[in-house]
Amino acid sequence: MKRLSWNLVAELGVNILAPWAVFSLLQPLYGDTLALMGSALPPLLWSLFELIRVRRLDAVSVVVLAGILLTVAATAFGGSPKLLQLRENAVTGLIGLVFLLSLCLRRPLLYHLAAATFARQGAEAAARLELFIATPKGGSFFRHLTVLWGAGLILQTAIMIWLVYLWPIGRYLLLSPFIGYGILGLLFAGTFWYRRSVRAV
Repeated sequence: MKRLSWNLVAELGVNILAPWAVFSLLQPLYGDTLALMGSALPPLLWSLFELIRVRRLDAVSVVVLAGILLTVAATAFGGSPKLLQLRENAVTGLIGLVFLLSLCLRRPLLYHLAAATFARQGAEAAARLELFIATPKGGSFFRHLTVLWGAGLILQTAIMIWLVYLWPIGRYLLLSPFIGYGILGLLFAGTFWYRRSVRAV
């Protein structure tokens, strides 16, 4: 529990306080654009560190890695500060769109993310998931969750883009992560509620 608490504190610090602190330090010296590019480094490096620490490349890791690469690409192209913020937020919306497009597949992307999680729990858990997805209830369960997450991530992107135009950069960097984490918390809560309501795996 103590280790979990320290990991949570570290993650919140790197993803919320560090970007704001880096921007605040660099902005007077280098201007908004370079300061924004620098503020993206702490969470990107943290995500890479976590991937290396886990040393597992599965469906979950691939999504995280894709998000990192897309964010790096969005930053590398430069542009005005607002354009940088918009492109960075577009990554989340793009992932949400990919979720919705995966509904065209026999098994949507969310199933593969769940399969990666269940595989870590052992062969018995993975087999239980396979039995569940083969049932009509299992198929509709993952499709409904895919709609929830796809629409939720696109909504999050829309809110963040609105805040880009509403708030100055410093306030945005400090406060927007709380809104982002809040929306993700609601998505996870909705997932757990739906899982219990249908008595899914």
